[in-house]
Amino acid sequence: MHVLLRYAPQRRLALYGAITAPLWMLSAPFGTYAGVGALVLLLVAAVVDLLLLPARAAFNVERDMPNTVGIGDELEGTYTVTNRTGRTLVVELHDQLPLLIQGGAGVTRVDVPKRSAQTVRVHVVGKARGVAPLGPIGVRVTTGIGLVGARYRLNTSDGIRVIPSLSGVRRYRLLAMQNRLGALGLRVLRHKGEGQAFASLREYVRGDDPRHVDWKATSKKGKLITREFTIERSQTVITLVDAGRGMTQLSGEFSRFEHALSSALILTDIASATGDRVGTLVFDDEVRAFVPPQASRAALHLVRDAFIPVTATSREPDYATAFRFLAAHQGKRALVVFFTDVIDVRASQALLAHVSRSAARHLVLVVALRNDALFAAARPSADATASGLFESAAAEEVIQARDEVLERMRRAGVVVLDVSPQTMTAGVVNRYLELKARGAL
Repeated sequence: MHVLLRYAPQRRLALYGAITAPLWMLSAPFGTYAGVGALVLLLVAAVVDLLLLPARAAFNVERDMPNTVGIGDELEGTYTVTNRTGRTLVVELHDQLPLLIQGGAGVTRVDVPKRSAQTVRVHVVGKARGVAPLGPIGVRVTTGIGLVGARYRLNTSDGIRVIPSLSGVRRYRLLAMQNRLGALGLRVLRHKGEGQAFASLREYVRGDDPRHVDWKATSKKGKLITREFTIERSQTVITLVDAGRGMTQLSGEFSRFEHALSSALILTDIASATGDRVGTLVFDDEVRAFVPPQASRAALHLVRDAFIPVTATSREPDYATAFRFLAAHQGKRALVVFFTDVIDVRASQALLAHVSRSAARHLVLVVALRNDALFAAARPSADATASGLFESAAAEEVIQARDEVLERMRRAGVVVLDVSPQTMTAGVVNRYLELKARGAL
């Protein structure tokens, strides 16, 4: 019974039946003979079409999707349909991907010539963080006759992982390794000296190490040319991410929390690639995720996996709990990059106290995420009404209070980066490289 349910008539069979139906309305006996003859021919054609349908082993569908996609990022996937029969097959793919991503084949028709394969390229976009199986692929196969089709459900074991956005991470990493971050509008401070990373070429002067002479460049220039290297300093970098109420607000399509996770992950990737120990701590009114600092590329994957299940909540962040936890688990001095919202005056006072106290042990970089809507409201238009002017004045008052808190942090020895969530990644990476180059830690 299950096998019989696999086969189903197609629209073309119904169409041909409708076309031949008027034959039965002709006068007898010609109408009867014509109707019966047309019906027999149609049934024979349907049986022949049924016999020409391929067995399951005669075709295959392979889905190749990226294992990981960043939220909001677009990546390419493929469906490859292989026809092992000696006739053309029409394959209709029905694929509904999990809600974590958008895209895929949907309903796609593919004509596959005999003994060949056709590839369908699609795009998928991460919509929400998480891990999910991609699920089965529904397939309907017909021949060129198209009267009867066979339906198959192809079970798969592949899945997808949606993580914080990694948009541009490869470019950031490459330029950081090549000391070319200026191409992204970032500044790089170099210290010349002994090290493992090549910095530049210059003319040899007395006292330089002869082992660093670049003989290839020397032969081209006709004079001694030596290589310079950057001083490499390994340090500990911990990203501290606020998952409290203020981080739930949208900045563009995604929340400020999503932007913070993306920047934190990209910074972790770059710091890990340069040999630093990397870790993370995510909290709201309690610690939601913690990865102790480690000096390995595996640490990047641990941080990435820790970010996947966490979400911003409507709870007030408990700075005391977060900084006590940090003090208990990170005794040695580290660079703490703290992504947080600084807007509520009362909460900002508590934030200021704990950040200032932590700055006595660690080098703290506070990434203060701006509320872009608030800053826009503080700039009234020329034709603003009295109500609009009042709202503008109120927004300006909140911004001034925020600026005072940030200035007090700076006076306490905290490094502050005041930035819009949608443009902060370049600024965060730049400040990290600047602090590292200066040996500030």
